[in-house]
Amino acid sequence: MKNKIRPPIASLQFITLDDHVDSPVRQSLVACQAGVRWIQLRMKGANKSDRLQAAKRIRKICDDYQARLIINDHLDIALEASADGLHLGQQDLPLAQARQAAGKLLLGGTANTPRQALEAVAQGADYIGAGPFRFTSTKKNLSPILGIGGLETILNRLAQENVSTPVIAVGGIGIKDLPELLALPLHGIAVAGMLARAPDPAALVAKIEKHFTNRESHVETGR
Repeated sequence: MKNKIRPPIASLQFITLDDHVDSPVRQSLVACQAGVRWIQLRMKGANKSDRLQAAKRIRKICDDYQARLIINDHLDIALEASADGLHLGQQDLPLAQARQAAGKLLLGGTANTPRQALEAVAQGADYIGAGPFRFTSTKKNLSPILGIGGLETILNRLAQENVSTPVIAVGGIGIKDLPELLALPLHGIAVAGMLARAPDPAALVAKIEKHFTNRESHVETGR
């Protein structure tokens, strides 16, 4: 499979919490101030008006901090708010249909199995959100927990098929999980509660980015 060249996919992604407009806006500002440059707006229980209002406000924040705005689930909101991308789950709009309508938007797809990951790539996904890694209370109707073994299975199958599409681990990730996760050939991680509830978000972001920087330097030097 050949992958289209798209803008870079961030190795650290933040997913907003809560369906009230002010909460994800505030969380996005804090995340950007802390150094995050990839915000995914996720408001599962909100109405369209609230989603669009939040998206437009977060769009401005992302512009101020040169961050990318990704909308979860809703193509119409992504287009109306001039977002950079759209992330779709297994029960959302089909990726192939979204790719036709999304134009140049970055397109991410959630996968819980190797088959789902390969299907997402075949339908035009620019990156894969593989999860949930652990149990997370931020999502209802949770798919089976992957853990390290599940992530390895997905990554190994993609490698066997010569697919280089970035894979982002998502779901219940804590700072203690980083060493184990970074031992895998993941492109990055997506966090929500860990960052939203951090007493010092900037310090947490710096710590996570240090992990990725150290890993890259080890890869380059062959260590």
